[in-house]
Amino acid sequence: MKTRKVLFITQDIMPYVDETPVSLLGRRIPQFVQEHGREIRTFMPKWGTINERRCQLHEVIRLSGMNLIIDDTDRLLILKVASIPSARMQVYFIDNDDFFMKRLEECDEKGREYADNGERAIFYARGVLETVKKLRWVPDIIHCQGWASAIAPLYVKTSFREEPSFRDSRIIFTPCGGELKKPLTDQFRASLKFKGVTGHELDQFPKKMTPKDMMKLALNYSDAMMLLPGYEDPELIEYAKERGLPVMGPVDVSTPGISDSVMDFFDSVWSAGKEEL
Repeated sequence: MKTRKVLFITQDIMPYVDETPVSLLGRRIPQFVQEHGREIRTFMPKWGTINERRCQLHEVIRLSGMNLIIDDTDRLLILKVASIPSARMQVYFIDNDDFFMKRLEECDEKGREYADNGERAIFYARGVLETVKKLRWVPDIIHCQGWASAIAPLYVKTSFREEPSFRDSRIIFTPCGGELKKPLTDQFRASLKFKGVTGHELDQFPKKMTPKDMMKLALNYSDAMMLLPGYEDPELIEYAKERGLPVMGPVDVSTPGISDSVMDFFDSVWSAGKEEL
């Protein structure tokens, strides 16, 4: 059984950020899927380093304006879009004045990690899922990449599990981008609470969760793991295998023929989910 639609919840996509293994993965994997005739939707955060005029971003008015309540505070969701003509690929950007506008990725200009990175990941995940629900689009596979996407698997399998858009979706997680070093704040647990998520989902983790704990949380609610060269953490690989998750990679997107292997993996994860029903 072949995958028809794939949702990408990415951390970085080249050329909107500098070329790195993570941004190259975010750029090439969606292109592989689309070139195999499948339908895609691709999201990333609108980091403050992205020049909106040069990259030709524009706001999608009909999808913007929703308020997401996090920490008992209304956070305005702004959705923007741009295209990569060479790949015939459209990219949606999740934006918010407090979490992303004029702010860099995980660290500020002086190299200090933002204290609310966990809350930023929560807003990003909820923003993507609410937007996809509004689009009435139903992905077979959801590929989450990086720390910024690590909360999405939890919400897909809990808060959004009865939504028609996500009821049968299978999740592949790529734990890449090990830039976060500091533990998450105590506030993270309270911020995570949403319909169907009470905080008990974090009981196995210490009060101050580490970035690696956040990756493990993502794997707890994923169906497979795809590895990126340079980010093969033995502890996370063993954790995934203990949970019975199929593991692919590391995937070097420059390897000839790798797109066929990627699609075979996506299709196998999707087929396994249908067999379980």
